[in-house]
Amino acid sequence: MNYFYYFLAIIPSIVLHEISHGYVAYIFGDPTAKENHRLTLNPLRHIDPFGTVLLPGLLLVSGLPPIGYAKPVPVNVSRLRNPRSQSLYVSLAGPATNIVLSGVAVLITEYALHVARSQALVNFGVDLGIINLFLAVFNLIPIPPLDGSAVIERFIPRRKMNSYYQFRAKALPIVMVLFIANALVFHVGYNALTSLQNWWLSLIH
Repeated sequence: MNYFYYFLAIIPSIVLHEISHGYVAYIFGDPTAKENHRLTLNPLRHIDPFGTVLLPGLLLVSGLPPIGYAKPVPVNVSRLRNPRSQSLYVSLAGPATNIVLSGVAVLITEYALHVARSQALVNFGVDLGIINLFLAVFNLIPIPPLDGSAVIERFIPRRKMNSYYQFRAKALPIVMVLFIANALVFHVGYNALTSLQNWWLSLIH
């Protein structure tokens, strides 16, 4: 994977992932992200120097699967009109955006191959597609604070939700350590990721 095309693809992918959370929350009545000026395409408002640039860069150079994150868009669940159900849609908006971007990347790659005949655009399209596919799958893992944990939240008693949200807000470093440990030692899910990558590439004709 070329570093230039990788970062060209991952930064907008992560930014759009985060914006989608805030935008869906805004539709459902929570203007927190808007109030904090986070419903913007300006990447400087979303980039986390460590999570968006340094961490994926280090993983890439080390030969490990690169993953990253942006500054989380602030969402105040209590301001949603129906917090219990709408928080699920807010969480799943990010992975859904990545799936859509992965589909768009198929079209970009096909255009680059058969119309523009541009290797640079092919490289960008492939990286954009695979990165977004991996981001969607990774974020759908039902472990806090990943987006898939929203499914678990529906089974947590209301009286425990505040404690759960406090834990979720601090859980990201734990998840990243587990991810790196898995990449170095356990390699759980690698065959599935390879199959996903091969499936995406098979869509290109």
